[in-house]
Amino acid sequence: MTDLARDMDRRTLIKVGGAGALALAGLAALGARPARAAAADSEAAVKKLVGNAPIKDGKITLKLPQIAENGNTVPFSVVVDSPMTEKDYVKAIHVFADGNPSPGVASFTLTPRSGKAEISMRMRLAQTQDIRAIAVMSDGQVFMAKQEIKVTIGGCGG
Repeated sequence: MTDLARDMDRRTLIKVGGAGALALAGLAALGARPARAAAADSEAAVKKLVGNAPIKDGKITLKLPQIAENGNTVPFSVVVDSPMTEKDYVKAIHVFADGNPSPGVASFTLTPRSGKAEISMRMRLAQTQDIRAIAVMSDGQVFMAKQEIKVTIGGCGG
């Protein structure tokens, strides 16, 4: 036993130990916050994919629930109005979630042989946020659709 421990009475030792434990718990809580992307992160990711091409509305139907009771598995689909011919087709579909730690959810490459420009899958969402679908056409045009989805946990808003 050290001289310091021997000189401290039991109550002082408990007080000092308790204060140290609270300080460590507070530091752990500060560092444990989940990361969130900002809308600016999504904008930067979109710009990296499409460059300076103007982004237009239209041609895209984004199908996802308005409210997701379980953010761990949210179904969605993206349909792009395109004839999918050799001269006019969708080259790529990109999906972004503005509030996720990494905004890029998925990217799909299509060809005229894909038959139709439609994708479906599930994604994980951490909170209420905007979902964006970007379609890059064979002629270089870029289209976007955006929809907010409210993520609830046990019936409470997120």
